[in-house]
Amino acid sequence: MPDVNYFLREQAGFLITTNPKLLDRDAVFGFLAQTKWWSDLTPDSLDRALRNSLCFSLLEEHRQIGMARVITDYITYAYLCDVFIVAERRRQGLGSWMVRCVLEHPDIKVLKRVALLTHDAQTFYLGLDFQFAAHPNNYMEHLTNRHIERAVVSVDV
Repeated sequence: MPDVNYFLREQAGFLITTNPKLLDRDAVFGFLAQTKWWSDLTPDSLDRALRNSLCFSLLEEHRQIGMARVITDYITYAYLCDVFIVAERRRQGLGSWMVRCVLEHPDIKVLKRVALLTHDAQTFYLGLDFQFAAHPNNYMEHLTNRHIERAVVSVDV
């Protein structure tokens, strides 16, 4: 197998890397299993998602304290998802740094569009130069039957 040059950034004792060997799947599962956006998460579904994504691990002394996952075709489009920082490390600029690292990745920075969905972090992402869709009526999605019920419940809550 050829040598791979993984993306790597260091700052004040923190490390961001795309090296999958440094990603702590158990820690990621522990965090994501508590989120409202991935209620049907299983270890197998997480493993499959991680294998098929470009993952950015945020580490402090080898401890997984954050992650961002990117789904992309590496040509025109990327979808940023599963962004998290553990509670005790929030509000220290680490989330902003991690998202900026994602956007500076050589394979991501050349894309036409990086999209994301957020329920409650619009202000955070606006501060990182994300913007609301210029033509929101152009965005569409197809939800399978098992997800339609959950989406309707989410809107009503």
